[in-house]
Amino acid sequence: MNQQPTTQNAAQAWWAGTIQTFNQVSDEHIIGQLSSRLIRAHRTNEAQQLNAWCWQIHHLRPALQNFPNQWRILFEYPLLRLGRRLDAVLLTERAIFVIEFKTQGHGFDQSARAQAEDYAFDLRDFHAASRDKLIIPVVIAGAGKASRPQWEFPWHGVSCVYESRPEQFGELVSSIYHRLTDHTIDIGQWENALYRPVPTIIEAAQAIYENHGVDDIRTARADAINLSETTSEIRKAVDEAKRDKKYIILFVTGIPGAGKTLCGLDVAFSPQVEGTFLTGTLPMVYVLKAALAQDKAKRSEMSERYARHQSKAKIESVVGFLRDTLARDKAPAEHVIVFDEAQRAWDADYGARKFNHTQSEAAIMLDLMRRHDDYAVIVALVGNGQEINTGEAGLAEWGKALLARPEWHIRAAPKTLSANVAKQLLFGKEQPKTLQISEALHLSTPIRNIRSASAASWIDATLSGDRASARRIASDELPIFVTRSLADLRENLKLRSRGRRRIGLVCSSGAKRLVADGIWPRFAHQEEATVANWFLCRWPDVRASDALEIPATEFACQGLELDHVGLCWGGDLLWAGRWNIRSFRGTKWLNVKSSEAQAYTINKYRVLLTRARADTIIWIPHGDEADITRCPKAFNQTEDFLLECGARRLPPKPATTQTAASALLL
Repeated sequence: MNQQPTTQNAAQAWWAGTIQTFNQVSDEHIIGQLSSRLIRAHRTNEAQQLNAWCWQIHHLRPALQNFPNQWRILFEYPLLRLGRRLDAVLLTERAIFVIEFKTQGHGFDQSARAQAEDYAFDLRDFHAASRDKLIIPVVIAGAGKASRPQWEFPWHGVSCVYESRPEQFGELVSSIYHRLTDHTIDIGQWENALYRPVPTIIEAAQAIYENHGVDDIRTARADAINLSETTSEIRKAVDEAKRDKKYIILFVTGIPGAGKTLCGLDVAFSPQVEGTFLTGTLPMVYVLKAALAQDKAKRSEMSERYARHQSKAKIESVVGFLRDTLARDKAPAEHVIVFDEAQRAWDADYGARKFNHTQSEAAIMLDLMRRHDDYAVIVALVGNGQEINTGEAGLAEWGKALLARPEWHIRAAPKTLSANVAKQLLFGKEQPKTLQISEALHLSTPIRNIRSASAASWIDATLSGDRASARRIASDELPIFVTRSLADLRENLKLRSRGRRRIGLVCSSGAKRLVADGIWPRFAHQEEATVANWFLCRWPDVRASDALEIPATEFACQGLELDHVGLCWGGDLLWAGRWNIRSFRGTKWLNVKSSEAQAYTINKYRVLLTRARADTIIWIPHGDEADITRCPKAFNQTEDFLLECGARRLPPKPATTQTAASALLL
């Protein structure tokens, strides 16, 4: 029998061939190639995996034997996100079938369905040749009764999940295929198309914690080369500090969603670095610790409690780190610390009131790390425009502290010296001799938003009140929508909650009068269980973000993200020819006069508007003529302004009876 080889590539399927080739080669040939990749991937449970492949191939042969020879079947297609792989992909010229096999267990359970659907959306979002094509997720199981759903409208190109027993799969493919007419898929070129995954911050933290670096992300994303360059620059500085016994601080800047946190986690989790990741954002500490512990426990026989203890040393709150270290007259255990959102470090006045210490947070951190006799490195991650609390000193305080400590060598991104706000300038006219400017320390490419590279710029222009610039930036692909109906907001978010895509409501902590519409802006962001459950649990757990019951405020979601966000717009920021910034006191709104307090409110909405990986739906209340605290005119003007800036009205829910593939794709 003809044993035709197949072309292999580290970023492509472990085995791929036409239907003709698949029917000609032996089971042993296919399993041999799959096994060689399994060994290279250092996977465990080899025997279980080999048995699964035998089962899959045995049942696919009869199911596919009567289909066109040019169709292709791919086994173990890598998604390059936490080591995930698609069990199989069937390529036709009309649709892409994503196949998830379940050889054990209950078969057609919700977990299997969600996994198949999630994989389909991964292809839709990240694979260039799948972006505007019809994708059909299918679960094939040897046990259980397969349900046959009515043909449904494929929301954003992905159909409902189909279930099939092995012997029914051929019939299922045929029935779907013959409903379609369009020939839009180039089968021969599909495998060579770019695949550019964007892991969530939680996925990225888990992957890096398991010794996968950000290079894995850059390998799959040509546009993320800056991410790799920045981490390389940081690693060089750490090596230099060790070799030459230096004290080095690096200031890394970047636009929201560009990967600053990924760089920080990569450094802190590196086995070659005695480091820890520090953040003043408690919710991030809670969520990442819980996520790492859960993932570690699943991957090993370790208890979740012990796994959480292990991760504790790698992710800490800034306050916890300081309290622990200041209590001991010794150097910290870590030689390298990553200080997340360094511009939010508090000033001396705030420290005296809240921490009983007369120095600024920047000065304390520099002095604590200077206790090391040999070397120390501080990686300061800077996210300008996201200061949301009083007492946050800005970069100027770091500059002041460094001028008084000449033993520190400074590496900084150019943006640290060109801010428009004085407190966000690292140095003014007086600059230390040890300062070096490095372009590699600025991250300019957004990788959080998987739909639009221009969303961050649009948000900046809109919040600056620059209607003309926002309009120029906006395009048909701007993933920001506006609705006046809270019910429509929830319904559309639920439509988007497919696979493992997360949805959730957010609102400003100052949007006090949203309570009149049933939205309570008081998220318990300092309660660890509340925060972790909101970000990590899934519906039908009512504590989850997916429940769409409790909105997270800026304090809870800063530094974290969701796939689809519903932003409930409050009365603290309304458009009236300019942004009218207000604070609710007692029974009425008061205009905010302090420029610093105004900036905090603007930044709250910048944080909220940049939490989405895919799209943001803004709900603006109608208000109530009888309620002076909810003026309809002010809300109407705000809607008009956002639409004039380029946001789009939320489209109606699609019909469910379309059958032509061209009409099915949004």
